[in-house]
Amino acid sequence: MKRILILSLIALIFSSACTKLDIAPKNIISDDDLLTNESGMEIYMARMYSHMPFEDFKYMAQWGINFNSWLGAIGISGTGEALNRDGICTAFTGENTPYWGQAFTLLRDANYLIENLPNYKSSYPEVMYNHYLGEAYFVRATVFYAMARRFGGVPLVTHVIPYPAEEDKLEVPRSSEEETWDQVLADFDQAVALLQPNSPKTGYANKYVALSFKSEAMLYAGSVAKYNETVAGRLTGFGQKTGVRVIGFAENSWQAASKKYFREAYLAAQEVIKSGKYALYMKKWAANDPEAQYQNMVDMFSDEDSPENIYVKEYTYPTMTHGFDAYSAPFIFKAPLASGTCPTLDFMELYDGFDRYSDGTIRVTDGTSNTNGNYLMYDSPLDFFKDAEPRLRAYVIFPGDMFKGKKIEIRAGVYTGSEPVKPLFNDYSYQAAETRYQNLDAYKGDPKTLYLSPREGNGQEIVDYNGTEMTAAGANGPFYNNGEGCLTGLYDRKWLNPDPSFEAGEGKSDQHFILMRYAEVLLNAAEAAVELSLAGESSPDGDDLMQVATHAVNSIRERAGASLLTGSITPDVAGRNIVRKERRKELALEHKTKWDLRRWRVEHYEGRDGFWGEKRDKNLFSNNARYRFRGLYPFFSTESGKYFFDAHFQWVSLKTFEYNIVDYYFAIPGGEVAKSPVIDQQPNR
Repeated sequence: MKRILILSLIALIFSSACTKLDIAPKNIISDDDLLTNESGMEIYMARMYSHMPFEDFKYMAQWGINFNSWLGAIGISGTGEALNRDGICTAFTGENTPYWGQAFTLLRDANYLIENLPNYKSSYPEVMYNHYLGEAYFVRATVFYAMARRFGGVPLVTHVIPYPAEEDKLEVPRSSEEETWDQVLADFDQAVALLQPNSPKTGYANKYVALSFKSEAMLYAGSVAKYNETVAGRLTGFGQKTGVRVIGFAENSWQAASKKYFREAYLAAQEVIKSGKYALYMKKWAANDPEAQYQNMVDMFSDEDSPENIYVKEYTYPTMTHGFDAYSAPFIFKAPLASGTCPTLDFMELYDGFDRYSDGTIRVTDGTSNTNGNYLMYDSPLDFFKDAEPRLRAYVIFPGDMFKGKKIEIRAGVYTGSEPVKPLFNDYSYQAAETRYQNLDAYKGDPKTLYLSPREGNGQEIVDYNGTEMTAAGANGPFYNNGEGCLTGLYDRKWLNPDPSFEAGEGKSDQHFILMRYAEVLLNAAEAAVELSLAGESSPDGDDLMQVATHAVNSIRERAGASLLTGSITPDVAGRNIVRKERRKELALEHKTKWDLRRWRVEHYEGRDGFWGEKRDKNLFSNNARYRFRGLYPFFSTESGKYFFDAHFQWVSLKTFEYNIVDYYFAIPGGEVAKSPVIDQQPNR
């Protein structure tokens, strides 16, 4: 009886539905719903843009593109910009979430729009129809660009692959790296040709957004084509399954390719510059006024109406937020963590405004190096930075400076011995980096003359000074057994919300992130101009290449409050390095430097003397594949009531980075290689 009832029910269902099988379910959205009107297209655009491989507050280099702002920090991926206590502070040699599967999902969305929107062309004014197609090409170019700089040659999926299908139609092998960059170029060019000059909606691209990203992508392509040749053995190789040159360029093609890509980068940047649509942010800038110049650069990153913003990722509380302030603010604003982005002394040495030793390092003693002479003494720790260029102060919180209405007290320790004070160590070399302040006789001996703090709060060591109790590490550390204090003696300021009334917390931050700004376009033009001159190429647009480069760098330096170049940039390696150094300074802590170091091929030991965008002795901070960074540590001396600074390798939560030639290309996900007859792993992996 039960079987009869079940069969009768099935028959009833089929008989009642048989005449309606050609009607789409009501919960399925069709092309007619999405592709025939602007409301539907807005949904389609939102889907694509929500999955774009943009690197902002929700991107962590170690984790990859997983849209997660937990432990948000910037510049900690072996670039030398900043350090962090956690395992996420490591050289940028790969991502825990490889950008592979996500990429092909988004490529399908872009390809589907390119193939199917023409069926509904009559639904739109021609300008909007073209714009939507341009958006699809912009998305596809951005995805291929994100993949190319990670993997080199990738499968160029430029059409919708039907599924299910025959295996030979499902499998797309990796193209050569040169073919991949050519596809990036072609898609950006299509986007530029189709997109409107102005974005029709907030968050959409436009012609100049596409040109700006094209200039960045082509600068990367030109650099890889050229500087792979500087790596021992030439950084190129073939896939074992297909025999395709999946990384690098052929010996007879790299020169022509690099010139082509640098030319495209230059022309794209110049078109943006000459459009007059954007300008450097100068709303509060004033000549010969460091305070105004500093405040101008602080405001630049929070002003939603900045004329410098070309493309931004917007956030809105409480629906779309991030946690950068919750993890990277000074210790006194801990909510729930702190100190995630601590700039290094090595990074600070890029900037103007400090006395230096003959090797270019910042002076902390009156001797010929930081190993001899006596420490220089300061009434206030902030006096050490009195001549620093305003741009640096806008990026970094100095010891004793103000943030959110509070003085940021930073001390490495308190010294109670006699003055003058000799250097605390006699060896500041890379090899001695793990000899720390708590190992010194001044700290362990009797009489004790150096006081440090292993922990915050009740763990602080106390010194009686003029009848008051002084904590050894102040309010913000460093605390040598707690990496949540100030690891390097410096804190990040860039991107933090400076409003005193703002209370940080997880998921409470909503400041926007600038993905592309006019200063970068100027630097793209400058670098491409120098590279073209180095290659013996004439100007693609008739402008003097060296004047273009010099004007770009001086415009940025003037806004920054830095010293202007006294002459023209020269078409040689020295001129190229001027532009590279300026790029490192201006675009610091914006997810740009880690890619610049990779495309310049200066992160492995043999090329590391160019790591900082200028010539430096690599042996000062590295030893073969491994390298480290330094902090600038303020100490208070009770005899005079003054401060002195010690330049020493990071001593709290010590980080040592490692980078090898093979790391310039990320590994293809092993599962993709194992299951496919045509997907090749990187050579030598």
